[in-house]
Amino acid sequence: MITHKDLDIWKEGIKLVEKIYKLTENFPDNEKFGIVLQMQRSAVSIPTNIAEGAARQSIKEFIQFLYIALGSLSELETLLIITDKLNYVAKKEYNEIFEEIEKLRRMILNFIKYQKGKKK
Repeated sequence: MITHKDLDIWKEGIKLVEKIYKLTENFPDNEKFGIVLQMQRSAVSIPTNIAEGAARQSIKEFIQFLYIALGSLSELETLLIITDKLNYVAKKEYNEIFEEIEKLRRMILNFIKYQKGKKK
């Protein structure tokens, strides 16, 4: 039986969570309960929504959770841009994570398209 753990989008989401936690380790202490917490929560929300959607009974519900994961990904992207503007992130790290976000966005959108095709 295939579960969320078999999905490439879930695996990439987990990798992104790890990268965000490592990235935010050295942020200023005054951001511990601000941007750091928000970035971590939005990152964690991506694979958790994929997992929850995969456990649902219908493709329609699964697609809805994939869109929620996509929204969390956009939130994370926005927070990353803010941290760049505040000079909390080195350009190299910023570019690497930004590329990961774009890759995962494409993967989720393609997976949604695939799921919608199964629905018909």
